[in-house]
Amino acid sequence: MSRPEEASYVYAVCRPFDTATVNGLTGVGGHPVHFVVDADLAAAVSTVPLDEFDEQALHAKLEDLRWLEEVARAHHGVVDEVAARVVTVPLRLATVYRGDERVRQVLREHGEAFDASLRELLGRVELGVKVYADAGARAADPPVPAASVGESPGKAYLRKRRDQRNRRDDTWQKAVRLCDRVDEVLAGLASACARHQPQSAALSAAAGENVMNNAYLVDQERVADFFAAADELSSQAPEGTRVEVSGPWAPYSFANASATGVGP
Repeated sequence: MSRPEEASYVYAVCRPFDTATVNGLTGVGGHPVHFVVDADLAAAVSTVPLDEFDEQALHAKLEDLRWLEEVARAHHGVVDEVAARVVTVPLRLATVYRGDERVRQVLREHGEAFDASLRELLGRVELGVKVYADAGARAADPPVPAASVGESPGKAYLRKRRDQRNRRDDTWQKAVRLCDRVDEVLAGLASACARHQPQSAALSAAAGENVMNNAYLVDQERVADFFAAADELSSQAPEGTRVEVSGPWAPYSFANASATGVGP
């Protein structure tokens, strides 16, 4: 019986380091992680069955949210372990090549782009900042008075809805101003900013609506200042709005596109 074909799943590119510090590290599907090295670049790799990660299989599996979540968790786990030890360029989910020799060839072909990204990311981390607007978080509305003389129940209802809309509009206006202020202050403490699409409320367990979803590339020695500034902004956030900060993370948002967008 012939042995199934194998492929190389790549998590990240980094500088070579003492990989004994990550002995036993596993990635997608529980497959062990090893490192493919070419000159001063290294790739974190797992050997995986090709029939599970070829183009046809991936097209089908990317529709499976449970599978996607498991792969994403394993992928990010490997990236985080490597990034905790050495400057790292995270690669996009499900970056797969036909064997380690092809991975080594990619490192060689795209060496300049990877090198530029690693130099840019050295000593820096990614911090995420989100702003939420939630008109429902305001204090409970006072009871609506009974319809006044000459006012029908329908008019009283419309008046209540108008007041609710005005409160919602007020919250949104405050949120817009807060976003501008947050970005102004925190961008001044970062070397770069990536502005992502706000997250859909349907995909988030957080209360309210996400109105700003930014990532900032921050020098490690400025992380404490960044968090302090974010805390101050959060404490000043108007009623019905809030600021949330996450990280530090591996710099996914700042990996050089030309370095990570390589083909199989």
